[in-house]
Amino acid sequence: MSHSPGTTNPNPNANSNPNPNPSPKPPPPSKRPRPLSLPDILLRNQDLKHVIRKMRFQSFSAIPSPLGSPVGNNLIKLQSLTIDPSGPDYTSLLSDELLLQIFSKLPISQHVSNSLVCKRWLSLHGRLVRSLKLTDWSFIDSGRVFTRFPNLTEVNVVEACIRSSKNSGILVTHKFLSVTVDTMLSPTNGFIDQNEDVLPSHSVDHVLELLAKKYPNLRRFVAIGASENGLLSIAKECHTLQELELHYCGDLSLKGISGCQNLQVVKLIGSVGGFYNSIVSDIGLTILAQGCRRLVKLELSGCEGSYDGIKAIGQCCQMLEELTLCDHKLDGGWLAALSFCGNLKILRLQSCKSIDSSPGSHQHLGSCLAIEELQLQRCQLRDKHSLEALFLVCENVSEIAFQNCWGLEDDVFGLATICRRVKVLSLEGCSLLTTAGLESVVLSWKELQRLRIVSCNNIKDSEVTPALASLFSVLKELKWRPDSRSLLAAGLAGTGVGKKGVRFFQGFIGLSGS
Repeated sequence: MSHSPGTTNPNPNANSNPNPNPSPKPPPPSKRPRPLSLPDILLRNQDLKHVIRKMRFQSFSAIPSPLGSPVGNNLIKLQSLTIDPSGPDYTSLLSDELLLQIFSKLPISQHVSNSLVCKRWLSLHGRLVRSLKLTDWSFIDSGRVFTRFPNLTEVNVVEACIRSSKNSGILVTHKFLSVTVDTMLSPTNGFIDQNEDVLPSHSVDHVLELLAKKYPNLRRFVAIGASENGLLSIAKECHTLQELELHYCGDLSLKGISGCQNLQVVKLIGSVGGFYNSIVSDIGLTILAQGCRRLVKLELSGCEGSYDGIKAIGQCCQMLEELTLCDHKLDGGWLAALSFCGNLKILRLQSCKSIDSSPGSHQHLGSCLAIEELQLQRCQLRDKHSLEALFLVCENVSEIAFQNCWGLEDDVFGLATICRRVKVLSLEGCSLLTTAGLESVVLSWKELQRLRIVSCNNIKDSEVTPALASLFSVLKELKWRPDSRSLLAAGLAGTGVGKKGVRFFQGFIGLSGS
């Protein structure tokens, strides 16, 4: 076909193609479709898309920014063009039970931020909370806590029952409690005035009655200044209570917990130096022993008493397995009463100025054959007679631990050879003990399997004898960090440091004992 002059060929490449009817190109190989993930499936739902867009907009709008800034202008455009703040809440399509299951799978750190989305989420978050430390007494007295958190099983009301200074910026913290103190407080009065700062017992009892009625499923409860009546209300309503911690309580108030049939863990804080003082004597210990016969763990902090009180606990609480004495004020001779604790497995002494001021003769001490673990933390161990009595009572112990104890010299630590069946020894912060003192004891223990030495500066790598090194080689576990020098030597082991660059690393080699 010919074209007239001045006309153009509609297909300029037609003459260059020898095949007038070319076959269509084969389609590219199809890829296997990627399986849909859970987010893809959820995002196919238009309602969920709208919910996510709305949540994103709310998170952006929470960022403060001036209207004239680019971020502020963008937010205005977002609000006017893409999001309708007055639109329906599509999360209402999900039931409370389903949302609770979703929230329960989230990290606890996100619970508070999720509760700020709306009132419904705030209410659902409150239903997930099980443990709470209350600091405002009016929050309990007004009943708001019961609406906000209806399913609590662990409650601490100690700080809520202390009238602390709201305008003070001084916070005093003890391992049991934290309070703000008045700057005008006289040093002789202590941090807490027992007559003015702690709520009267009838007010505390009223709080306990409210908590007992609203939370019958309580499993752990911490209170201060409660009387017999308040504790009776807890015992009457909360049949599943298993753990109880009482601050600033007297002997007679312990009558109230006699009805707690399932109580297994009790912590009594009679006095805390500089904060408050109350008396728990043999009378209170006997009342506790007769009323709580299923005790498994008992901690006495700042409590008085003597042989009779510990004996009553051993005879009545036959399931007792763990006993902790913290800063005790027990009279001399109490160690002999431990022989009545037939199932006691763990004995822990913390911050005790003395172990037993008058343990008596060795013939009358007896022995607690079931004890497996003996722990001494921040205790004064300068009295060799009392420490020897302790080892005699715990002669069958298999694990001994000393942590930051004062007066643990070689001759004092040598008394531990009384215990012949030790398999585990842990020493931490015992700066007076030397390598020779350690060796004299551990070589006498034929069943020793694990050894832990940390921050004992007088124990040196260079003083380790062949006999001690031979013992190390057969241990199942060895942690050897008596000081920073040994830690440095362990850190440099296998790195080749010291073989090259002698001048540069000379100081480090000397420190590591190489």
